[in-house]
Amino acid sequence: MSELAYSLHLSSDKNRKPSSRNMAKKNASGSTSLSNNAIQNARGLSRVDKHNYRKYDNNQELIEIIKGTSSLYEDVKKLYDDEFKESVLEYNKEQEIKGRNDRKITDYFKKISDNSKNDLACEIIIELGDKEYWDTKDINFKKKMTNVFKEQLNDLESLVPDFKIASAIIHYDETSPHLHIVGVPIKYKNKNGMKKQVSKGDVFTRDSLRVIQDKMRVLCIASFNKEYGLNDILKKKEKGRNKDINVKDMDNYIEMKKQLNKDKKSLEIANKKSSELENKSNEVKDIVNNLKTTLTSKDKYVLKQDDKDKIDKFIQQVNTTNDEYKRIQKLSVTLNNVDTELKENREKIKILTENNEALSLKVNTLSKSIESKNNEIKDLKKENNNLKQTVDYFKNLFNRLVNFIKHKIFGKEKEREDYWEFSKELYEHGIFSDETIESIQDDYKWSKNNDKDKEYDKDDFEI
Repeated sequence: MSELAYSLHLSSDKNRKPSSRNMAKKNASGSTSLSNNAIQNARGLSRVDKHNYRKYDNNQELIEIIKGTSSLYEDVKKLYDDEFKESVLEYNKEQEIKGRNDRKITDYFKKISDNSKNDLACEIIIELGDKEYWDTKDINFKKKMTNVFKEQLNDLESLVPDFKIASAIIHYDETSPHLHIVGVPIKYKNKNGMKKQVSKGDVFTRDSLRVIQDKMRVLCIASFNKEYGLNDILKKKEKGRNKDINVKDMDNYIEMKKQLNKDKKSLEIANKKSSELENKSNEVKDIVNNLKTTLTSKDKYVLKQDDKDKIDKFIQQVNTTNDEYKRIQKLSVTLNNVDTELKENREKIKILTENNEALSLKVNTLSKSIESKNNEIKDLKKENNNLKQTVDYFKNLFNRLVNFIKHKIFGKEKEREDYWEFSKELYEHGIFSDETIESIQDDYKWSKNNDKDKEYDKDDFEI
């Protein structure tokens, strides 16, 4: 079981100094892939394009595109066109009404690129595991991260719907596999300017980014364990971030550690008593060695009462000390086993908690998606009902038109010929179908053959 570090880094325009770029080289991947520079303009976007797609050295064998094309630059431009085209047209129309044609926007991509107050796009880099972990893994093992990163991409799109992603690419050519995501953060319903605008500051705040990181890291380790069939866990977050629960903070663990420390002190006392016994054992040896035989038998020794008392006391002390020593030693082993078991259980609980949290996030995301789809279906049903009513209206109107023409065809000869020619023109322009023109033609032929020349009153038929 391994502990894996997780990193979700959003490029920032606050770290543009050379010292910050040098610091980026010391990131977990051991590379310069973790950029500290935001994508502020078209020039910066072009640099990221060349770096992410390895266009500097034309080395693209170990990169994998999971969203977008082979041109990040064009992908972002297309995203701008897809997302902002209608908003630009609406804004320009308002300016035209106000007589402010000088404020019209011809190219929103260029406008943002030329504006130093806005970032043209944002780059997020995601990484699981550090250099030490991936150093021992081969390329086949690493490439299984593709499915993990695909899930991370889907999770990010669900968690941050206002961040429209143009490109996502995995780098396998450095020590640690990592995912580069480039997109555009969007703010809606703006009161000033365009209703829909680029706005990094509204989508990615310090608080929202912390929440995104917390959720994404849990989802990532769950996806990783599922893909690799492992039970790895996340490393504790660094200072300044939310911390994972540590086993040392568990009350029962702390109490056991206290008890273990007490018993270790008792063990030290027992060791001290053992040393004292060793000294006294030398004294007992001297007593035994100096014993004298009796006058009647050489196998019997004379033992003074005082010496006997010393030996009895020594034996009693030996027994007591040994019992205490064994008890403490056994308890120490037991507590150490409990300590190990607690740590193992803590890791299992952590895995289950992370998996449960990941599943909860997935369920919540799906629930929101279902709710959104249900609302969309409800709106579509309403729209469909309105369209049906409109279609029925025009269908009825069309049938009345056909009946009107047929009515006229049974009228005067000149009128009949005029309406027949009019019907043919409608057919030639695709207004009348084959079935409709054939029906009118049948009436026309019948009327002509029977020389119907009856004049109808004007009030007989109306559209």
